[in-house]
Amino acid sequence: MNDNELRHKVNQAMYELITTTGVVAPVDVMQKIGVLTKENYEKWRNGQVDYLERVCTCNLSKMSTLMKEIRIFAKKNELKSSWTYYHGWAKAKDKKLRFSKSGNETIEQNYATSYISPKTVNELKTAKNQ
Repeated sequence: MNDNELRHKVNQAMYELITTTGVVAPVDVMQKIGVLTKENYEKWRNGQVDYLERVCTCNLSKMSTLMKEIRIFAKKNELKSSWTYYHGWAKAKDKKLRFSKSGNETIEQNYATSYISPKTVNELKTAKNQ
């Protein structure tokens, strides 16, 4: 997939996720566009994979483009950023999970940042309560 196709897929995934749930995390986008399988995501969460990028099906350059496009979409759509602490599941529950090969703190923070549409969240809550 070339960069333009990747950007299009990321934008489409972000739009679909934000309109249906009001919240989107980079790992959700990765799964939606096929860069990360549910199985590999679960292996990472269970501490069976040392860092998330290891099990993604695209190279680091594409991952960088993907992450940049997520931030661009969030900014254009005035989404609120929210950092999330990712820890392992089950036996790995006390372990802070690593996203990147480099372990660079800025990269780690970008992967751990979710984006929220307060308007959509409120609309979904209102609809649920009716």
